[in-house]
Amino acid sequence: MEYRTLGKTGLRVSATGFGGIPIQRVSAVEAATIVNRALDLGINFFDTARGYTDSEEKLGAVLKLRREEAVVVTKSMARTKETMAADIRKSLDTMGLDYIDLYQLHNVKNRKELDRILGPDGALAALLEAKKAGLIRHIGITGHLKDFLAETLQLEAIETVQFPFNAVETVGVPPLLERAAEKGTGVIVMKPLAGGALTNSSLALRYILAHTVTTVIPGMDSLEQVEANAAIGSAPLPLTADEKKTLDEEVNTLGGAFCRRCEYCKPCSQRIDIPTIFLLDGYYTRYNLQDWARERYQGLKSKVDACADCGECEERCPYDLPIRRMLTEAAARLTT
Repeated sequence: MEYRTLGKTGLRVSATGFGGIPIQRVSAVEAATIVNRALDLGINFFDTARGYTDSEEKLGAVLKLRREEAVVVTKSMARTKETMAADIRKSLDTMGLDYIDLYQLHNVKNRKELDRILGPDGALAALLEAKKAGLIRHIGITGHLKDFLAETLQLEAIETVQFPFNAVETVGVPPLLERAAEKGTGVIVMKPLAGGALTNSSLALRYILAHTVTTVIPGMDSLEQVEANAAIGSAPLPLTADEKKTLDEEVNTLGGAFCRRCEYCKPCSQRIDIPTIFLLDGYYTRYNLQDWARERYQGLKSKVDACADCGECEERCPYDLPIRRMLTEAAARLTT
């Protein structure tokens, strides 16, 4: 396995890491077999989140027994000091750990959220206190809006940045990578297969690892996936011209109906969270997490049936997506 330094954290992490979303859909026994095999093959970076149902529990069951071999990473949507402190404790208890290597601010979207996080009673204060107490070792941030994430890297406390990057989703990536290099920020790449849309994992992962990233974290829920992804991390060779052509051809087959979660469609006059609905639909169609996606869709305050059919979202979309039609199709799946 190739190992890279995760920016100013100094942590040495595997080029191929382990994304913890799909592990939700296998049994605890299957999960243990998968995680142990990943460790055996040299994968040492394991990413999960408070919001991934039992992912922390399943990963923790193995990682607490092989603690010295693993870099444990989780994250929380908490924005206040009180709720973040509570989530840090929940993560530790759920995973059965004394400390977590990297705790991330999960999916920070805008200046308003960031200001709340940075306030005296904001989530960052809890993270800094937990770091001082030895409960966490490092602090990171995740999100989908690359221009905004690049701005957050000026914060001294932020040591890593995690964002989607794949052969489909490249807009905004070069300047973010440059900014991360300038600040010594570790780079974690999520959604390397575009939420499962890209089927040739070898080409997709090697494409990313040829850039100045630290680790890429495809989700895994089978031994076959672990074996294949670990092999790529052990020898991340650049793509040949023919391989790049093959990957480009697959990208082109995806067509225009593909949400990149840039959020230019927001705000919706009916308060429909359009990118989140497409994200949930992706979990439904590509990750086989139908029940999980339906439950979260039902929890949204404003659903697709509130759409006023104004079309403003489509006018703002830089990718010219047929958003209204896509929302109708997503809602049909998420309400069945």
